[in-house]
Amino acid sequence: MTKLTVAAIKNAKAGPKPRKLADGGGLYLLVDTRGGKYWRYDYRFAGKRKTLALGVYPDVSLKEAREAHYEAKRKIGQGIDPGEVRKVERQTSNLAAADTFEAVGREWFNQLLNDKSKSYQVRTERILEKDLYPYLGSRPISEIAAPELLAVLRRIESRGAVDIAHRARQTAGQVFRYAIRTGRAERDPSADLKGALKSRRKKHHAALTEPADVGRLMVAIDGFQGTAIVKAAVRLSALLFQRPGEIRAMEWAEINWETERWELPAEKMKMRLPHIVPLSRQALDILRDLHRLTGRGRFVFPSARGASRYISENTVTVALRSMGYTNEQMTAHGFRAMARTLLDEVLGYRVDWIERQIAHAVRDPNGRAYNRTSHLEGRKEMMQGWADYLDELRLRASGGDAAAAA
Repeated sequence: MTKLTVAAIKNAKAGPKPRKLADGGGLYLLVDTRGGKYWRYDYRFAGKRKTLALGVYPDVSLKEAREAHYEAKRKIGQGIDPGEVRKVERQTSNLAAADTFEAVGREWFNQLLNDKSKSYQVRTERILEKDLYPYLGSRPISEIAAPELLAVLRRIESRGAVDIAHRARQTAGQVFRYAIRTGRAERDPSADLKGALKSRRKKHHAALTEPADVGRLMVAIDGFQGTAIVKAAVRLSALLFQRPGEIRAMEWAEINWETERWELPAEKMKMRLPHIVPLSRQALDILRDLHRLTGRGRFVFPSARGASRYISENTVTVALRSMGYTNEQMTAHGFRAMARTLLDEVLGYRVDWIERQIAHAVRDPNGRAYNRTSHLEGRKEMMQGWADYLDELRLRASGGDAAAAA
């Protein structure tokens, strides 16, 4: 039988049917109808006819195909099926790939983060994709030790992102602990790095807490020239003082018109506990007006890009900037600090009512978390008192009531 030559292989053209160019001993080049060229070896093992794929030409040359053919024949001579050897190698390779930090990380993310908020998922995925996978992704997770993880975290720290470095350590720790639970690692090296990073600087959200300044803010909000949806979002941020993400994602189905409450499910809350926000008369008036515009959709504050999503996290911040407030003066998150300070120091409401309404982790005297209806009547009174107080401050700032100013 004539052996194949490099020239014959290069000149082989596609035909109406796949054809085989034999090299001898069961080795041949399969040329398909599109011109693709594949090395194959037909052999018999334990009385059965089998075919072993040896690669694609020109990635695998004629010389390399013959060497692979010779090795396969040698295994058969030893009573070993080369096809089974290939299958085991492929399975071993897949198992190894499944044990890398990236493979475990993606599995952990898909399995356990479905019930987390969208913002948490986005933030976590960004840390994985940008800061962890590029340096640890291909490494077997069981082989990663504390010094290697620390070197990766130091890279984040070196660009001034100390808070992100701490978050990355926490995220990596969650991935390692998932690997331990699924039998792919024995320990979590992130636990050895406590105190190894620079201390986080406590972040304070800028807020107006002087009554006169708050009154001027209320006047500025009244004069805001943006869309009705954005203006309502800013006004309700002041009245309800919930987290900006909770305000933005408010849904009409969560508004209980009969009881005059905004009822948030646990999965939307940072503390993973259901939450009730009593609605003042002023808040209800804003919602009723807005319902005429967006009430047919899911979200109270739909995005201008489409009703299937809500306004972006920068919307209220941009509105504040357009009113002349800098990032050092007032932020979307600052409405919470504003209410917290004035409700306590000026209006004198009970601190546990305030903290419960802000949705902080408040405990009862026995150390148990209060349920969502705790102090509800008192909180309802407080929310109405807060709305009335904002109206009073607005009136003073606009000079519309001499008695109030006095």
